[in-house]
Amino acid sequence: MSVVVRTIARIIVPMILAFGGYVIMHGHLTPGGGFQGGAVVASAVALIVVVFGAERLKRRKTLLSLLEDLGAIAFIALAFLGIGVTFFRNVLAGGGGLFGVPVPPGPNPGFLDTGGTLPLMNWAVGLKVIAGLGSVVVLFGLFGGKDDR
Repeated sequence: MSVVVRTIARIIVPMILAFGGYVIMHGHLTPGGGFQGGAVVASAVALIVVVFGAERLKRRKTLLSLLEDLGAIAFIALAFLGIGVTFFRNVLAGGGGLFGVPVPPGPNPGFLDTGGTLPLMNWAVGLKVIAGLGSVVVLFGLFGGKDDR
């Protein structure tokens, strides 16, 4: 790729990552969540593969595998937190602390700390999707057909 395309990619990839994190974090308040935000971040991986080549990310496959395992373990652990009452119980909601602030009456103006375990589950799903889709894109880049050039 040309210098212009590589420079624009270096500028735009951090913006894509920030927007993907925003979509994941606000998933319990707005449309979006872990899957949608993970797909946005995976599009940054696809951009890197297209612009710089899959060889650059070849050595990062173990990192993607680790992220996928971490996302799965985090999701299962969060699901088992409320097992004394019911599976997937939102045990942090309304209990105080970082994600347990009680929801004010009326429409929620967008307080991030009222979701309980939902934001944490969004991040777990986001990690799974980032790693899964990112791995697929990297493998397509590594084992796909050659350019017609």
